[in-house]
Amino acid sequence: MGSQHDEFIGRAEIAEATLVPVDYLLKVLNGLVVAGLVESRRGPGGGYRLTMSPREMAALQVVLAIEEIPRITECPFGNSKDGNLCSLNKLLDDVCRLVEVAFAGATIADLIPGRKCSRTCDSPNKPTDC
Repeated sequence: MGSQHDEFIGRAEIAEATLVPVDYLLKVLNGLVVAGLVESRRGPGGGYRLTMSPREMAALQVVLAIEEIPRITECPFGNSKDGNLCSLNKLLDDVCRLVEVAFAGATIADLIPGRKCSRTCDSPNKPTDC
């Protein structure tokens, strides 16, 4: 949808392009519609399309429309001290925070194959399109 964001695209076409089963895709699309990121239209010429430019839509918005990124607020084993996480769970929560930061720093346009990404790629394993 990001590469054809002005056009309505049918669910079968989206499923085929993404290799996602239609039943699961419909659940995802419904979540995106409820979040206001995608609009749907019934009938001939209908389908789904983004409600904003892929350059304006953060990947984090899409992720959070489907499911929250879990954060760790307490040690499941009761090893938290003074309201602080134990070392292991602090590290795990830092990873969750970094996932949020990474998705927040990328737009849908950055994820379209063949497009140059707009963010800075500092990783030694950076994508070739950065």
